[in-house]
Amino acid sequence: MKLLRKVLEVLAQGCAVLAGVLLTVITLMTCASLIGRNTTGWTLVGDFELAGSAAGAAIALFMPWCQAQRGHIMVDFFTARARAATRAALDRCGALLLALVMGLMAWRTGIGGLNAWNSQAGSMKLGFPEWIVYAFMVPPLALTALIAALQALAGFAEEKAPAGAPA
Repeated sequence: MKLLRKVLEVLAQGCAVLAGVLLTVITLMTCASLIGRNTTGWTLVGDFELAGSAAGAAIALFMPWCQAQRGHIMVDFFTARARAATRAALDRCGALLLALVMGLMAWRTGIGGLNAWNSQAGSMKLGFPEWIVYAFMVPPLALTALIAALQALAGFAEEKAPAGAPA
């Protein structure tokens, strides 16, 4: 179980690094387009389309790492005074619910990607294939579901309070 947890964590880190690279590329592209537009009148056609597509993929790519680190927002107003065992059980239930939702999202995103592939859907100005964005989103959503399912079944690697929770 420890090895599986470590492998999933390494994959989650890889997704987060890829998301960071993607956001860096978006930033550089946007800067180049803005500088060109404001100095020489030259611009990158469809830069907003590419930025929007890449940002959507980056969000999905950050999710596995966020779940692995228990970084999702938790509202523990009603459970702050509950016993540690009760909070741990509720955390596991929350992880199970997240696993189900992320699995559903991965499945439906995969179907959306296949539809985009079959219809050859593309962005308006560039005709950038939409299926590529879906292809970048499905694996991290599925990975998030796996990480959350493991947390629901086996508990959390460290039984510590999540970030921002009262100790």
